[in-house]
Amino acid sequence: MRNFYKHKILSVTVSFLYLFPVFSQNRLDSIQHLPDVTITAKTFKEVIPSQKLSGKELEKLNSQSVADALRYFSGVQLKDYGGVGGIKTVNIRSMGSQHVGVFYDGIQISNAQNGQVDLGMFSLDNIEEISLYNGQKSEIFQPAKDFASGGAIYLRSRKPRFTEGKTTHLKATLKAGSFDVINPSLLFEYKISPQINTSFSAEWLNASGKYKFRYRRVNPAGEIAYDTTATRQNGDINATRLEAGLFGTIKDGTWQARFYNYNSERGIPGAIVNNVWRRGERIWDTNSFMQGTVQKEFTHRYKSMLNVKYAFYRTHYVNNDDKLIQVDNLYKQKEIYLSSANVYTILPQWDVSVSYDFQWNELRSDMRDFVYPTRYTHLLAAATSYTWGPLKVLGSCLGSFVKDRIREIESPKPKRIVSPSAYLSVKPFSRPELYIRAFYKKSFRMPTFNDLYYADMGNSKLNPENATQYDIGITYSKNWDDGFFRTFSIQTDGYYNSIKNKIIAYPKGQQFRWTILNLGKVDINGIDISAQTTCSPINRLFITLKGQYTYQKAIDVTDPSDNYYRDQIPYIPWHSGSAVLQAAYRGWYANYSFIYVGERYNQQENIRYNYTQPWYTSDISLIKEFHLKFGTLKAAIEVNNLLSQDYDVILNYPMPKRNYKFTLSIEI
Repeated sequence: MRNFYKHKILSVTVSFLYLFPVFSQNRLDSIQHLPDVTITAKTFKEVIPSQKLSGKELEKLNSQSVADALRYFSGVQLKDYGGVGGIKTVNIRSMGSQHVGVFYDGIQISNAQNGQVDLGMFSLDNIEEISLYNGQKSEIFQPAKDFASGGAIYLRSRKPRFTEGKTTHLKATLKAGSFDVINPSLLFEYKISPQINTSFSAEWLNASGKYKFRYRRVNPAGEIAYDTTATRQNGDINATRLEAGLFGTIKDGTWQARFYNYNSERGIPGAIVNNVWRRGERIWDTNSFMQGTVQKEFTHRYKSMLNVKYAFYRTHYVNNDDKLIQVDNLYKQKEIYLSSANVYTILPQWDVSVSYDFQWNELRSDMRDFVYPTRYTHLLAAATSYTWGPLKVLGSCLGSFVKDRIREIESPKPKRIVSPSAYLSVKPFSRPELYIRAFYKKSFRMPTFNDLYYADMGNSKLNPENATQYDIGITYSKNWDDGFFRTFSIQTDGYYNSIKNKIIAYPKGQQFRWTILNLGKVDINGIDISAQTTCSPINRLFITLKGQYTYQKAIDVTDPSDNYYRDQIPYIPWHSGSAVLQAAYRGWYANYSFIYVGERYNQQENIRYNYTQPWYTSDISLIKEFHLKFGTLKAAIEVNNLLSQDYDVILNYPMPKRNYKFTLSIEI
């Protein structure tokens, strides 16, 4: 692992492709003050709170990509490979992207081929809430898959809403900006009957992806090897997203169904190495799924939920670069998912649940010597929660059974793993709003199909990852009805994660392909701190300041004889943080955001040659809302990377300098 570009190529990614974003140039730069929202629920529902962006706060965001919003949550690392179509991978507390479960309307978006989810496929125009959980979602009425992840991201799509006396709602948005970006979208909602609503959402994105950057490299002797200005090439994208949903109510229950389709053609800009600016890689994705949920309360004690899903992902990958291996491959992935969750109330303060999930995955390809893997996954979870005054406790146990079948060679032995977890929260005083919480969790991740079986590149000897998490935290919050200060909240968590047989992926030249290895054992110690306050100096003026800081020490402790023993693992900074300052007054919104990522290393050995310097960016935006007779009109202008910084999040993947975006939307 001494040389970043001499590793073997790993894998060809299927449709959810290691997180290509829709807008890598966008930044989150508006956090808005929300009016109070009253939520009625049993007090034990969530033992450990989540980080959330929802409602009006999320609507004000000028970022297109869900991944851009996530960078403002504490404990999150985002790897950004630059360009409009560049890869973005989300990592929670250094555990790796495959330990992050991504759920869309309560059903997990999975990818058995590479374990990655492209968050850029999901537009903020149709997302009502983003939630991030460390460990698992700490409630018991949920599918077994929800108990499986080391961290979870929940995306909740917008449900139809209508003003009194209306049966339709329409929202049209047009975004345009640097890199020849044009991005119209449309949301239409219709009330079929008092019990059934429907929605349709469509979006088109087109961009050349070209932007100027400075390329400067110094050799180990300290001499300048390259110092020039060039234009990023092969970063174009042409993508469409179509979604349709049905939402209904039944006696003592609800149901919903959703159809999703995403099509894209894009270039893969690749790494800038040895003064080479152009790459010949292109990829075509077709991602479709249908899913449905039915939830019903049969008695005041017993409630049940059924989830079903069918997904089909198609990827066509071509590499015509004459300096690399010529590739033209087609990949098809299918998935069937069934889940049943049941909860029973023994006492008003004591609930128990049982959930069972089955998932079938199949991967096909026209590659030579492909083994056509099929995976059968059975998950069984049992959980209980109890509330005793200020004390809330939750315990769960997940059993995982995974069996792979492959052609022509002996199939590996099935894996059987038991993963327990325990959550606790206590409110020691009635006032102020102070909570102390802790959790313990074990989780298990199978290597992906690409990890194990990719022809000539896969490592069939990879061991599954086993993770153990410990966390203790404290939360304090206070609200005022009037006066200068309106809200204040702060939360701090200290945590320790231990991962055995940790799998690490590195890009090698071709961004579409990776090389993978087991690091053995990694110890992760960290602290997350986040705080937010809102004040009102004068009537109708609200100023919000939000900040977060993360410290992480993630070290390889596999073998004392290794040169990199107890070194920080690649691309994990010791220090990172963000700050947002927002002012709202009479329909005007001004926002400033700042992101900082500290020093880190791009290889296992923490030596000068592998050192990657810190980077930071500043973004600003101005938004105006106009309330007209026929609806609401919103106009926005953004300036991202205000100081036009030259920086790489990942070595040799330069990020855009100063860039602009304009947004115009109308709701009727």
